[in-house]
Amino acid sequence: MGTLFIVATPIGNLEDISIRALRTLYKVDAIACEDTRRTGTLLKLLEEKYSFILEVKRSRPELISYYEQNEFERIPQVITALKNGLNVALVSDAGTPAISDPGFKLIRECINENISVESIPGPSAVISALVVSGLPTDKFLFLGYPPRKPGHRKSFIAKIKQLTEIVSPTLILFESPHKLKTTLLDLQLTLGDIEIVLCRELTKVYESKRREKISDALSHYEKTDPKGEYVILFHL
Repeated sequence: MGTLFIVATPIGNLEDISIRALRTLYKVDAIACEDTRRTGTLLKLLEEKYSFILEVKRSRPELISYYEQNEFERIPQVITALKNGLNVALVSDAGTPAISDPGFKLIRECINENISVESIPGPSAVISALVVSGLPTDKFLFLGYPPRKPGHRKSFIAKIKQLTEIVSPTLILFESPHKLKTTLLDLQLTLGDIEIVLCRELTKVYESKRREKISDALSHYEKTDPKGEYVILFHL
């Protein structure tokens, strides 16, 4: 029986790869990844940069396309490979797999089949944003991407407000650039003009961190279009 390795990869800076992750990616038989081209490019760059760490030169592992739309189709294929004794790594496009990315269903199925699952920890936009935010870190709640439909999103934010009346965690959301202003407006409408932290392109060349009221953020993004993926943090 093989092992499924959950491998965290850099969210921007190639130097954030761990030695254990690097060695795992080159010793497994296959890698299940969201975008085979992107992962193929990552493997090439890692090989060029860290060839001195890789003790044995070998061919790159097979890349298996594994994303949200084909997840149910791929799970049996990966499970069969694992049962046949092959080791498989699961990666996302960037960061830690299964965090707002496909993966937990495969992991759950491996557990049901008594297949070993190992985590190779590393970069995560959630943790990276939290520790530089200046907000309390003793309790935090990651809520992923808000719902896309306006009614569902407003209901979702209203429930956040109810939740904070019971506990008081730092709240963390992901948001895409084209939805950022809409989500900020909905947050302002329900929660008021609260202080937020906006982290963008963490560990990359154009990394930025803004700490301000929602109204100030909206004013800023009226003058310049949001670019890159955002992490929104706040504490009520």
